Amino acid sequence: MPRVIPPSRDPSYPEFPTIVHALAYAAAHRRDAQALACLDRELTYGQYEQAVAALARTFAESGIAGERIAYLMRNSLEMAIGLYAGMAARAQVAPLNPTYTDREIEPLVRDVDPRLIVCDSEFADRARKLAQLTGQPKVIVLGPDGVTVEQLLSTPASALPLPEPDDLCALFFTGGTTGLPKGAEHRHANLMAFCYAVAAIWPLPLDAERILNVAPLFHIWGFCYTLIFPVYLRAFIDLLPAYKPAAVLEEFQKRRITTFAGGPAALYMGLRANENFANTDFSSLRVCLSGGAACPVELIHSWERTTGSRLLEGWGMSEGAPIHSNPLHGLRKIGSVGIVAAGYEAEVVDLETGTRVMPAGERGEIRVRGPQFTKGYRNRPEENARQIRDGWLYTGDIGYYDDDGYMFLVDRKKEMIIVGGFNVYPREIDELLFKHPAILEAATVGALDSFSGEVVKAFVVLKPGASLGADELLDYCKQNLVKYKWPKHIVFVDALPRTGVGKIDKRALKARTESTPS
Repeated sequence: MPRVIPPSRDPSYPEFPTIVHALAYAAAHRRDAQALACLDRELTYGQYEQAVAALARTFAESGIAGERIAYLMRNSLEMAIGLYAGMAARAQVAPLNPTYTDREIEPLVRDVDPRLIVCDSEFADRARKLAQLTGQPKVIVLGPDGVTVEQLLSTPASALPLPEPDDLCALFFTGGTTGLPKGAEHRHANLMAFCYAVAAIWPLPLDAERILNVAPLFHIWGFCYTLIFPVYLRAFIDLLPAYKPAAVLEEFQKRRITTFAGGPAALYMGLRANENFANTDFSSLRVCLSGGAACPVELIHSWERTTGSRLLEGWGMSEGAPIHSNPLHGLRKIGSVGIVAAGYEAEVVDLETGTRVMPAGERGEIRVRGPQFTKGYRNRPEENARQIRDGWLYTGDIGYYDDDGYMFLVDRKKEMIIVGGFNVYPREIDELLFKHPAILEAATVGALDSFSGEVVKAFVVLKPGASLGADELLDYCKQNLVKYKWPKHIVFVDALPRTGVGKIDKRALKARTESTPS
């Protein structure tokens, strides 16, 4: 099958054993250069390294090498320092969504089995409660009411400890085939392979970029485009605590941003819909990145026309990234997630056996392998056997290659819903709805949404004689689910459609959602 040749990495780009080595190099060669900012606070590369080294020493005193650290924090200077310090101390960092409900987060902390829980003051009480429930790990607070950046910078400078490439360094939770979260384990070598792949397909200059990121650091996108790739480029990273369209637009002109790490299409839709969009100065902006959900063609054209920058789509997953991306230079195909990154393999295989490679234009499941992908999930031997076979990671996504070797995603083998770039697994919501005493059965699907890309839509059948309103059911969901999992639409029906073998027919529900206003 004809394929484009993936661009190779320019030899002027450096190689490092780990990303911590890259931070040490940046501090040595750009000590006084801007490294990281969050709102009105900034660090130079020298300060960044000093703070990380000081905190890594504190972590090391807890015997953290080879162990895991759970993080409950919002985006901040402290979180960036804390994550780097954990990796420098040869621990495996596991950043978790701090806004999860108790029902959602406790199983994840148990699975991590951390030696430390690192948090900010907002989530300190929650961290201590979780520690009591999950083996009594030590809790360390960063920021106000705990270890501050100022304290770290006031300690005598010490050498930054350097881990080994094969050390486990990160753990990111994604959904399993059952909907239960599983942690994809990454080694330092995986993160460096990510840098090399991105530098080949999106060759941004060294020592010059000013990158804006709004994605949370507990998500692999925010982690890679705040902590990993900018440091590899010795760039300046502008990190916002949360996505607020007006604040994001202000940063473009205030910080003279050149690259916007971006995220799913919904994020760009929200920026474009803000009243300040038309008056924002985008003159420094050159490149914008998108992933997590497909970008509508109209959105790409209007964004590029207004801002003068390129909006490039790519595709990755918690298990590894990038898989495919539209190149910065060369042919870009709108609607495609682009070409495979250099040094990696991707194939479209038949759905029945997962071994027969499909020709161009024919759909199948996408499988991938390469040095940036996880070698397994923590405590999930059955998932490992199911999804990682003969060195291939089976993604669960359905797609096809065109004759030029550009990948087009068309469906998901799993019934996952992507809300604003976050994975939502319907089974989790279905099981929660089943537990409500008034509900006989329920099923959730994704519905298109102009802001979030998709939202959750629930179809509910009540027990005979039961009474339940949509607002009451939504309150029940709010007590048990993080906000992006809440059903935005609740439809009460007399019965759910069934397949020939009696299973709930979610395809029929999806078709009903797409053919009628949601």
